[in-house]
Amino acid sequence: MNNITVIVPFYNEEKYLYESVQRLIVEKIFEKIILVNDLSNDNSFEIAQNLSNNYEQIHLISTSIQIGKGNAIREALEHVETSHVIVHDADLEYFPEDITEMYKIAIKNKDSLILGSRTIGDKKRTNLYRTTFYAQKIYALLFSILNNHRLTDIASCYWLLETEQLKSMNISENGFSIEIEVLSKALKEGLSIVEVPIKYEGRSYQDGKKIRLLDGLKILLKIISSSKFASFLK
Repeated sequence: MNNITVIVPFYNEEKYLYESVQRLIVEKIFEKIILVNDLSNDNSFEIAQNLSNNYEQIHLISTSIQIGKGNAIREALEHVETSHVIVHDADLEYFPEDITEMYKIAIKNKDSLILGSRTIGDKKRTNLYRTTFYAQKIYALLFSILNNHRLTDIASCYWLLETEQLKSMNISENGFSIEIEVLSKALKEGLSIVEVPIKYEGRSYQDGKKIRLLDGLKILLKIISSSKFASFLK
Protein backbone atom coordinates (compact mmCIF):
# COMPACT_ATOMS: atom_id res chain seq x y z
CA MET A 1 0.00 0.00 0.00
CA ASN A 2 1.33 3.41 -0.96
CA ASN A 3 0.77 6.40 1.31
CA ILE A 4 2.75 9.47 2.25
CA THR A 5 3.75 11.53 5.28
CA VAL A 6 5.00 15.10 5.13
CA ILE A 7 7.42 16.43 7.77
CA VAL A 8 7.20 20.16 8.51
CA PRO A 9 10.09 21.40 10.69
CA PHE A 10 9.59 24.93 12.01
CA TYR A 11 11.32 27.54 14.14
CA ASN A 12 9.66 30.92 14.81
CA GLU A 13 7.27 30.77 11.85
CA GLU A 14 4.17 32.29 13.46
CA LYS A 15 3.64 34.54 10.42
CA TYR A 16 3.48 31.72 7.86
CA LEU A 17 2.91 28.38 9.59
CA TYR A 18 -0.89 28.28 9.48
CA GLU A 19 -1.14 29.08 5.76
CA SER A 20 1.74 26.76 4.94
CA VAL A 21 -0.02 23.83 6.63
CA GLN A 22 -3.36 24.75 5.07
CA ARG A 23 -1.72 24.41 1.65
CA LEU A 24 -0.80 20.84 2.59
CA ILE A 25 -4.29 19.98 3.83
CA VAL A 26 -5.88 21.18 0.59
CA GLU A 27 -3.93 18.59 -1.41
CA LYS A 28 -5.64 15.71 0.45
CA ILE A 29 -2.87 13.21 -0.22
CA PHE A 30 -1.12 13.06 3.16
CA GLU A 31 -1.79 10.21 5.56
CA LYS A 32 0.03 12.17 8.23
CA ILE A 33 1.38 15.71 8.61
CA ILE A 34 4.10 15.86 11.27
CA LEU A 35 4.81 19.34 12.59
CA VAL A 36 8.19 19.56 14.32
CA ASN A 37 8.67 22.47 16.68
CA ASP A 38 12.39 23.22 16.92
CA LEU A 39 11.92 24.99 20.27
CA SER A 40 10.35 28.16 18.85
CA ASN A 41 10.10 31.16 21.17
CA ASP A 42 7.24 32.93 19.38
CA ASN A 43 3.63 31.77 18.95
CA SER A 44 4.47 29.05 16.43
CA PHE A 45 3.98 26.21 18.90
CA GLU A 46 0.50 27.44 19.89
CA ILE A 47 -0.49 27.72 16.22
CA ALA A 48 0.78 24.21 15.56
CA GLN A 49 -1.02 22.89 18.63
CA ASN A 50 -4.32 24.35 17.43
CA LEU A 51 -3.80 22.76 14.02
CA SER A 52 -3.06 19.41 15.64
CA ASN A 53 -6.18 19.65 17.79
CA ASN A 54 -8.39 20.46 14.80
CA TYR A 55 -7.08 17.96 12.23
CA GLU A 56 -6.76 14.26 12.95
CA GLN A 57 -3.91 13.72 10.49
CA ILE A 58 -1.74 16.46 12.00
CA HIS A 59 0.70 15.37 14.71
CA LEU A 60 2.88 17.78 16.69
CA ILE A 61 6.22 16.96 18.26
CA SER A 62 9.03 19.11 19.65
CA THR A 63 12.76 18.52 19.38
CA SER A 64 14.65 17.74 22.57
CA ILE A 65 17.44 20.11 21.58
CA GLN A 66 17.64 22.93 19.03
CA ILE A 67 20.46 22.08 16.64
CA GLY A 68 18.84 22.53 13.25
CA LYS A 69 16.60 21.34 10.45
CA GLY A 70 18.36 18.02 9.97
CA ASN A 71 17.90 17.04 13.59
CA ALA A 72 14.21 18.02 13.47
CA ILE A 73 13.68 15.80 10.43
CA ARG A 74 15.55 12.93 12.04
CA GLU A 75 13.39 13.09 15.18
CA ALA A 76 10.20 13.22 13.10
CA LEU A 77 11.30 10.26 10.98
CA GLU A 78 10.89 8.00 14.01
CA HIS A 79 7.14 8.65 13.80
CA VAL A 80 6.75 7.99 10.05
CA GLU A 81 5.00 4.73 9.15
CA THR A 82 3.87 5.42 5.57
CA SER A 83 5.51 4.06 2.44
CA HIS A 84 6.81 7.48 1.35
CA VAL A 85 7.96 10.68 3.02
CA ILE A 86 8.77 14.26 2.03
CA VAL A 87 9.82 17.44 3.85
CA HIS A 88 7.97 20.74 3.50
CA ASP A 89 9.39 24.00 4.87
CA ALA A 90 7.05 26.01 7.08
CA ASP A 91 7.42 29.22 5.10
CA LEU A 92 5.58 29.96 1.84
CA GLU A 93 8.45 29.47 -0.60
CA TYR A 94 7.15 26.12 -1.87
CA PHE A 95 3.82 24.87 -3.20
CA PRO A 96 2.41 21.46 -2.15
CA GLU A 97 0.59 20.90 -5.43
CA ASP A 98 4.08 20.08 -6.70
CA ILE A 99 4.28 17.30 -4.09
CA THR A 100 1.15 15.75 -5.57
CA GLU A 101 2.88 15.57 -8.96
CA MET A 102 6.08 14.22 -7.40
CA TYR A 103 4.19 11.55 -5.48
CA LYS A 104 2.52 10.25 -8.64
CA ILE A 105 5.96 9.95 -10.24
CA ALA A 106 7.37 8.22 -7.15
CA ILE A 107 4.68 5.53 -7.31
CA LYS A 108 5.76 4.74 -10.87
CA ASN A 109 9.48 4.81 -10.06
CA LYS A 110 10.39 2.40 -7.28
CA ASP A 111 13.84 2.76 -5.72
CA SER A 112 13.98 6.40 -6.79
CA LEU A 113 14.37 9.74 -5.09
CA ILE A 114 12.10 12.35 -6.66
CA LEU A 115 13.79 15.74 -6.46
CA GLY A 116 12.08 19.08 -6.95
CA SER A 117 14.08 21.40 -9.18
CA ARG A 118 13.72 25.18 -9.24
CA THR A 119 15.68 25.51 -12.48
CA ILE A 120 14.21 23.11 -15.05
CA GLY A 121 10.86 23.53 -16.79
CA ASP A 122 8.85 26.70 -17.02
CA LYS A 123 7.05 26.92 -13.68
CA LYS A 124 6.80 30.31 -12.00
CA ARG A 125 9.76 31.22 -9.78
CA THR A 126 10.83 34.32 -7.90
CA ASN A 127 14.43 34.63 -6.74
CA LEU A 128 15.13 37.71 -4.64
CA TYR A 129 18.91 37.42 -4.33
CA ARG A 130 21.34 36.97 -7.22
CA THR A 131 24.06 35.72 -4.88
CA THR A 132 22.01 32.78 -3.64
CA PHE A 133 20.64 32.08 -7.13
CA TYR A 134 24.10 31.73 -8.67
CA ALA A 135 25.55 30.01 -5.61
CA GLN A 136 22.90 27.30 -5.97
CA LYS A 137 23.85 26.80 -9.62
CA ILE A 138 27.56 26.57 -8.77
CA TYR A 139 26.90 24.16 -5.92
CA ALA A 140 24.76 21.96 -8.18
CA LEU A 141 27.52 21.89 -10.79
CA LEU A 142 30.17 21.02 -8.21
CA PHE A 143 27.99 18.26 -6.76
CA SER A 144 27.39 16.87 -10.23
CA ILE A 145 31.09 16.79 -11.06
CA LEU A 146 32.18 15.23 -7.75
CA ASN A 147 29.45 12.58 -7.91
CA ASN A 148 29.52 12.02 -11.68
CA HIS A 149 25.76 12.54 -11.78
CA ARG A 150 24.11 15.61 -13.28
CA LEU A 151 21.61 17.41 -11.05
CA THR A 152 20.26 20.92 -11.53
CA ASP A 153 19.17 21.75 -7.97
CA ILE A 154 20.64 20.17 -4.84
CA ALA A 155 19.30 22.61 -2.23
CA SER A 156 15.60 22.27 -2.97
CA CYS A 157 13.35 21.70 0.00
CA TYR A 158 11.45 18.99 -1.89
CA TRP A 159 12.92 15.49 -2.00
CA LEU A 160 10.53 12.55 -1.85
CA LEU A 161 11.48 8.92 -1.41
CA GLU A 162 10.46 5.65 0.20
CA THR A 163 10.52 5.89 3.99
CA GLU A 164 12.55 2.74 4.58
CA GLN A 165 15.20 3.97 2.17
CA LEU A 166 15.56 7.23 4.06
CA LYS A 167 15.63 5.47 7.43
CA SER A 168 18.33 3.09 6.21
CA MET A 169 20.61 6.04 5.38
CA ASN A 170 21.15 6.76 9.10
CA ILE A 171 21.22 10.50 8.52
CA SER A 172 23.60 12.36 10.84
CA GLU A 173 23.49 15.94 9.52
CA ASN A 174 21.88 18.39 11.96
CA GLY A 175 21.53 21.51 9.82
CA PHE A 176 20.56 22.64 6.32
CA SER A 177 23.14 20.32 4.75
CA ILE A 178 20.79 17.38 5.24
CA GLU A 179 19.74 17.68 1.58
CA ILE A 180 23.34 17.08 0.49
CA GLU A 181 23.73 14.06 2.76
CA VAL A 182 20.49 12.49 1.51
CA LEU A 183 21.31 13.03 -2.17
CA SER A 184 24.88 11.74 -1.74
CA LYS A 185 23.77 8.62 0.09
CA ALA A 186 20.97 8.02 -2.40
CA LEU A 187 23.51 7.90 -5.22
CA LYS A 188 25.90 5.71 -3.25
CA GLU A 189 23.07 3.27 -2.53
CA GLY A 190 22.15 3.04 -6.19
CA LEU A 191 18.87 4.95 -6.14
CA SER A 192 17.93 6.81 -9.28
CA ILE A 193 17.23 10.53 -8.86
CA VAL A 194 14.35 11.91 -10.93
CA GLU A 195 14.18 15.69 -11.11
CA VAL A 196 10.76 17.33 -11.42
CA PRO A 197 10.09 21.05 -12.04
CA ILE A 198 8.60 22.89 -9.05
CA LYS A 199 7.45 26.42 -8.33
CA TYR A 200 9.34 28.73 -5.98
CA GLU A 201 8.60 32.05 -4.30
CA GLY A 202 11.74 33.17 -2.47
CA ARG A 203 11.31 35.18 0.71
CA SER A 204 13.57 37.91 2.06
CA TYR A 205 15.65 37.91 5.22
CA GLN A 206 13.35 40.63 6.51
CA ASP A 207 10.48 38.15 6.18
CA GLY A 208 12.33 35.48 8.13
CA LYS A 209 14.55 33.59 5.68
CA LYS A 210 16.79 31.44 7.88
CA ILE A 211 19.77 30.26 5.84
CA ARG A 212 22.93 32.38 6.26
CA LEU A 213 26.45 32.61 4.85
CA LEU A 214 27.80 30.15 7.43
CA ASP A 215 25.13 27.64 6.39
CA GLY A 216 26.23 28.08 2.77
CA LEU A 217 29.83 27.31 3.73
CA LYS A 218 28.73 24.21 5.65
CA ILE A 219 26.77 23.05 2.59
CA LEU A 220 29.87 23.52 0.42
CA LEU A 221 31.98 21.43 2.80
CA LYS A 222 29.29 18.75 2.88
CA ILE A 223 29.22 18.59 -0.93
CA ILE A 224 32.95 17.90 -0.94
CA SER A 225 33.20 15.57 2.06
CA SER A 226 30.20 13.39 1.18
CA SER A 227 30.90 13.00 -2.52
CA LYS A 228 31.84 9.84 -4.35
CA PHE A 229 35.14 11.51 -5.23
CA ALA A 230 35.98 12.05 -1.55
CA SER A 231 35.13 8.43 -0.81
CA PHE A 232 37.45 7.33 -3.63
CA LEU A 233 40.37 9.27 -2.08
CA LYS A 234 39.99 7.62 1.34
